[in-house]
Amino acid sequence: MSRRSFHRAPESERRHDLIEATLDCIAEGGLEGATVRQIAIKAGVTAGLIRHYFTSKEHILQEAYRVVIARLTEKAGRVTGDPQERLRAFIIINLTEPVANSRSLSLWASFISRVSVDAELAAIHREGYLNFRDALEELLSEFLAAKGQDASPGRCRALAIAINGLLDGLWLEGCLAGELFEESELVSIALASIEALIGVPIGSPDTDQ
Repeated sequence: MSRRSFHRAPESERRHDLIEATLDCIAEGGLEGATVRQIAIKAGVTAGLIRHYFTSKEHILQEAYRVVIARLTEKAGRVTGDPQERLRAFIIINLTEPVANSRSLSLWASFISRVSVDAELAAIHREGYLNFRDALEELLSEFLAAKGQDASPGRCRALAIAINGLLDGLWLEGCLAGELFEESELVSIALASIEALIGVPIGSPDTDQ
């Protein structure tokens, strides 16, 4: 297990470094491998310093899961362009690096196994899911309205639920067996499937308009 370089820094940065060390431990050995001792070794600090910033192992795991969830959504939330470009970019981002890779899958799988039995992790998961779906609903509403289509809240909500499920499935396929697919194949399938759902062209992965 390689060590991180831990340096003197503001408290917020120190917490960030400890969370990154925690994520490294989880990616390498699952939640069971992320003991306070192993996190301390990875971060190059004492266990006492970790306890200064986090009240328990459960606390640091909760904060680490918040980071995992945020990283699955934050990049997609910063898309720019017209409504069509933003919707297309949102879809592509969620099926390509760095959102879709083996490390993201390892971290997600480690946490998801605990979500059903840990109320705090379940609340973090629910918040992340709703934030993602809300962002998708907004993109769909703007896109459909720009195309003169039905952009009612009920329709956008239903479409967002369906598209989220589609993206989740393709994301999982890509993370588990990406070598089985041609470059951009999953993205093209996603765009074609979503176009079929909403009945309006979105454009291919390399479309500029």
